[in-house]
Parts: sequence; C-alpha cells; structure tokens
Amino acid sequence: MNSHPAKTDLKNLTQNQLVRFVESLGQPSFRGRQLLAWIYKPGITDFSQMTDLAKEFRAVLTRSATMSRFDDFQVECSQDGAVKFAFLLEDGQLIESVLIPEEDRNTLCVSSQVGCAMGCGFCLTGAMGFVRNLSTAEIVNQVCAVRDWALANDRGQLTNLVFMGMGEPLANLDRLLDAISIFTEQRGLDFSNRRITVSTCGLVPQMKKLGDLTDVNLAVSLHAASDEVRSRLMPINNRYPIAELIETCRSYRQKRRKRIMFEYTLLDGINNSDHDAEQLAALLRGVPCKINLLAVNPAGNPAFSSPEPARIFRFQHILRSRGYTVFIRQSRGEDIAAACGQLAGKGWQKVEREEKEKIADGRADVGGEQPPVIP
Repeated sequence: MNSHPAKTDLKNLTQNQLVRFVESLGQPSFRGRQLLAWIYKPGITDFSQMTDLAKEFRAVLTRSATMSRFDDFQVECSQDGAVKFAFLLEDGQLIESVLIPEEDRNTLCVSSQVGCAMGCGFCLTGAMGFVRNLSTAEIVNQVCAVRDWALANDRGQLTNLVFMGMGEPLANLDRLLDAISIFTEQRGLDFSNRRITVSTCGLVPQMKKLGDLTDVNLAVSLHAASDEVRSRLMPINNRYPIAELIETCRSYRQKRRKRIMFEYTLLDGINNSDHDAEQLAALLRGVPCKINLLAVNPAGNPAFSSPEPARIFRFQHILRSRGYTVFIRQSRGEDIAAACGQLAGKGWQKVEREEKEKIADGRADVGGEQPPVIP
C-alpha cells in the first residue's frame, strides 16, 4: 500500500482553491494568488523558477504539488492554415484541439470530454460515444500547450477560446466553470469573457447555470426549426425540445448588446428548404441572436450531404430579409480532419502505427520513446 499521498495538480485549482491549498500548508492566503501568477507564465515548469517564493515554501510545494503540462503532442497543419493538436492523456485516451488563425484573431477550439454522449447524427465525435469528462487541468493544459507552441512558432498570441471541440461542455459544467475562472483571472491566462464562447447542443438546466455564473458568450447548436427534424438529428431534443430550449435562450442572462450565436448545419433535403428558413426566422423572433450557417462536413455520416452553394445563399437571404445577422461559416481544416464535427480522437494512431513499423524493421530506438511531435 502506498503511504505517500498523491501530489496535488495545481492546474486543477482556481485562484480561490489555490488560496485554500496554500493555507492548508500553513502559508498566508496571498501566497495562493502569487502562485497562480507563476503557474501560467510561459516557460515555468518547476517550483525552483518561482524566485520570489521562500526557498522553504518551494521545497514544500515540490513535496506536495505538481504542475501538469502537455509536453509531447502531435501537430498537423492544414493547407488552409488551421492546426490540429492531438494530446495523449495519462490514461491513454486522446483529445484534440484546433487552432484557427484569422487576420485579426487566433481562435482555439477546446475539448471538454473524451468522446461525447450526445449522439448527434452528423458528428464524428458523437459516433465515438462517451468515454469520460476531462479534468480542469486537462482543459486548461490544451490552452497552455497551444499558447506556448504558437509563441515558439511565430504564430502570435491566442486571442479567442471556443468550447466547440470534443464533447458537450455543459455536461462537464463544474470543470468547465473552474477552467473559465482560470482563463479569465488576470493572474491566470487573462482572457476577456467576451473572447470565450461555450457551445451547447441544448442542456437547458446547465445553460441557466452558465448564464447565472459567467459572462462568456453562448452558442447553441440548433440545426433544425422543428422538433420532428431536430429529434432525428439530435437525440437531446427528446429531453429538451425546441420550445423549452428557445424559451431558455430568450430569458438567458447576458450583458446588453450581447447576442446568442445559433449554429445551423445545412443538410441537403433535410433542413435547407425555403420553408425551413422561414420556420427558423419565426422561431428565433425576439431572441437577441446571430446565426451561423455551416455546410455539413463530407467526412461525416454519408447519409448527410451539403446543399449547393446557391441553396445556402438562398437560405441566408431569407433569414437576412427577416432582419437577422447571418454568417456562412467556412469549414477549416477538412484535409486534416480538424473541421467541425470531425474530431474523433484518431490523431495519434498514425504516429503509433509508424513507430511500430519502425520497430518492426529495426529503424527505431525502443527505449521507451514517446510518439514524436510532427512539426
């Protein structure tokens, strides 16, 4: 039996939790705030680097705490500039994040779960099924790793975070809230609330909590304007049907001038007719919102296909004529399976297979090396 207690991973702790942790070590509360500022500085990997902490306190931290990080990960770069990151977790599971560079911003698409339980018909992550929730540290470390990679490779600063990666963020609400606290704390990663977006397929009770407890942006994956169609595409609609979901959006707590973003993936012959557009316009009346139209990814379920561009523009025109702000979102990273709905936790398999092939024909060092980073 191991008599040594497990070390506390400080990346799992918000500022308030860090304060309580250092107090449990007999330290004054301000040490927790001081510690938070050190943890999230680029390049800080060891307590010995925290030079304004007393040497004795650093020794205590070394014995009782750790700062996890993703040191070894796979990177794939798309022809359109998107970059996919595959992170291998301690239990052997895999998660993926996607960096989307644009002219005025660098947006990171962050995962919140391994797999997903929502089972949306056109999403490859949903086809994986649900494995487990991510810890706060596993959420935060995606951002830290990509921030450091971007700086080291002259890709600029991360400016925006969107929880649209693997998993349903609101199904892991407690860890999500802790991660948001770390992201927005000035001593932490210092992101503005207005630059963080949480996407949900419509978990109504958790949406209300998110609105009560944070001021981040909300995106809702809608994809249909009738219960019949939405239930066919998204099983969650059977639990929280459209009327309940839209009423929650209508009363959602948010600052003035903020609007909910509705995500609507166009599926040829299913939800893309003029009638569907008119039905959507009527449904969202009175909800402060913007609408993102997306074409379904070709790598998804072969039962779904994208409409022709003329049909997408027609759908947009109908909504705009009803007074809505409507964007057509271009899919990014399709060639590296990094586009919306394509994340499926397969990014490491190619690397593992190549390494095994090297071992088989004597070309690899078999002394416990981890899969390499692909530049």
